[in-house]
Amino acid sequence: MNILVTGVAGFIGSHVAERLNALGHKVTGWDNFSDYYDVSLKEQTAAILNKQGISVVRVDLFSDDLEQAYDQDHDYVFHFAAQPGISASSTFDAYLNNNVIATQRLLSVLTARKKQPFFVNIATSSIYGLEATMNEEQAPLPASWYGVTKLAAEQLVLAYCRRGFLRGTSLRLYSVYGPRERPDKLYTRLIDCGLNDQSFPLYQGSELHRRSFTYVGDIVDGIVSVMGKEDLCDGEVFNLGTTVEHSTAEGIELVSQLLGCSIKKEIQPPRPGDQSRTQANIDKAKHLLDYQPNTSLKEGLRAQIEWFKNK
Repeated sequence: MNILVTGVAGFIGSHVAERLNALGHKVTGWDNFSDYYDVSLKEQTAAILNKQGISVVRVDLFSDDLEQAYDQDHDYVFHFAAQPGISASSTFDAYLNNNVIATQRLLSVLTARKKQPFFVNIATSSIYGLEATMNEEQAPLPASWYGVTKLAAEQLVLAYCRRGFLRGTSLRLYSVYGPRERPDKLYTRLIDCGLNDQSFPLYQGSELHRRSFTYVGDIVDGIVSVMGKEDLCDGEVFNLGTTVEHSTAEGIELVSQLLGCSIKKEIQPPRPGDQSRTQANIDKAKHLLDYQPNTSLKEGLRAQIEWFKNK
């Protein structure tokens, strides 16, 4: 299979590209190498992918000529590229441009091709709102610009499917962690602070938040499981994540235990739009995709710590 992965130099996209490559597919990756976080980290990831035979091309979905960039047909497109997180430094325009308009521009190019790929949109549990415990049939109530624009992007994809312009699916991911996790995310920052004796910035009240912390390998399993199941997945939405909940406080304590140190905390004002609880309802994915995440938080964090020490 010939496969395109957008956002390939990012955390989850790079892992999916590696898995697809290992399965024998020809993988091309696009990334705009955004400066949302240290570009050198993405360049390091791109170099790792290149060594495995995965072609990484610098493409900006919002501003580049996508017809020229999309110079060969693909069987699948896995669309990870997005403006992530709920950082106060990110403007609404950044979310709108990189999540909604960029997705529409990509869809427009794909649907103009004689051969159209199966489109796998990567969405997020943030579309559900402050508590993400629902199944796919319940109405989303996003509470952040990130959640709002990721929901809009998902609905764009589904609208194209409903109108018969292309076939595709949308996967809502839950609190992914593991090797290559972004430096602004919980566990990478915790590990960094613990190993380097720095204070961890803890948002007020967030230690009580509960999450379906899902190991990246388990997420990759779910994402690639749509392949070969196009008829089942076309026009459908799936939650992907573990059903096991942990509080942020439990996560901090577990990292401390694995590092053998006490992590100092610096309390910060609460973040607007931050979710208080996520627990993945994956009944649909279990039934239709045979999805079975099984990596424990301790096992996954041990792998992430080992990666951080060696990177």
